[in-house]
Formats: sequence, structure tokens, C-alpha cells
Amino acid sequence: MFSDKANRIFQKAIDTYHIKDSVDQPFSNPYDGETELIEHLLYRKCWIDTVQWHYEDIIRDPNIDPEAALTLKRKIDASNQDRTDTVEYIDSYFLDEYKDVVPSETATINTESPAWGIDRLSILALKIYHMAEEANRTDASPEHISACKAKLEVLLEQRVDLSTAIDQLLDDIAKGEKYMKVYKQMKMYNDDEMNPVLRNQK
Repeated sequence: MFSDKANRIFQKAIDTYHIKDSVDQPFSNPYDGETELIEHLLYRKCWIDTVQWHYEDIIRDPNIDPEAALTLKRKIDASNQDRTDTVEYIDSYFLDEYKDVVPSETATINTESPAWGIDRLSILALKIYHMAEEANRTDASPEHISACKAKLEVLLEQRVDLSTAIDQLLDDIAKGEKYMKVYKQMKMYNDDEMNPVLRNQK
């Protein structure tokens, strides 16, 4: 199943990041971008999510220096764009993978493309990792640990359900029972002409 591969790669990216546990560490992709394209993209996607997860932690420090916060906000914006671009690369992979499939006359479209489901699966892997950390803390109250264990069970169930849904969607596309349409993200706030603040700076 595709989701099994994705979940393994996400776990590998998360575990590797937390060896150094620093947002400033260099990125190295263990998968070749030509011979292992989808693995390469999945690993990169989860690495982006993992770094951004920790950016979001840092920026919520109530004592953060305002200039440092602004710099970090710019990094978060860039990370969001990188994340979106990578999702679109993953969808391009699937479009190519299934380009010869002829949809049946009764084929329907899904509410989201495969890559946006995979995007949620990557973020879910991070939620599971960090909730498990909370559930295993030795310095937290029994109430906190109990609550986190309950939340972890829900997250694990959610991963099973989401993984199953992604695999089913890909299978349906392969059989021509579903078809893909990919809408490029039309973010307006990064565009010099569409964002009035940026436009007025010109």
C-alpha cells in the first residue's frame, strides 16, 4: 500500500530531524530525486512540515525578540510556499503515474487531490510523534499523561482511517473510477500585483 511507504518515510524524516532537533540544521535527502522521485518528495515534504512545526513552537515564545519574531515569520511564510510547491510536485507525480488511465463514464472527482491527503498524513505523523512525547513525559501530572494518551489513541485511529482513504483514492484513480484535477494554489498575498500592500510599495 502506498500509505505504508509514506508513513515509513515520514517517520524516518521526523526521527532524523530530532537527532539534532534544530531548525537550523542542514537538510539532506536520502532518496535520489530521479530514481526515487516519490520517496524523495515524501521525505522533503515531511522535513518541511517538521521544521515548520518547530518554527511555530518558537514564535509562540511570549518573550521572543520582536525582530527575531519578524525574521521567523518570514521563514514561516517561505516554508508555507515550499510546502505548497512540494504538494503540487507530488500531485504532478500522480498525474504522470495515471496519465494513461481512461476514466469511466461514471467516474467522479474527489474532494481533494491525493497529494493534499498526503499533506494531512505528514502533519498527522508529527502530531503522533509529539503527542507520544507528551504521553511519556516523566515530569508531567498523571492527568496530563492520561489526557495525552487518550488523544494519542484518537490520532493513531485517524492515521489508519486517512491512510485507508488515500490508498482507496489511488486505487480508484488507477481503475478509472475517480479522476484527478489539480488546481494550482493561487495565493494572492505573495503576489506584487494582487497584494495591495506590496503593490503600493512599487
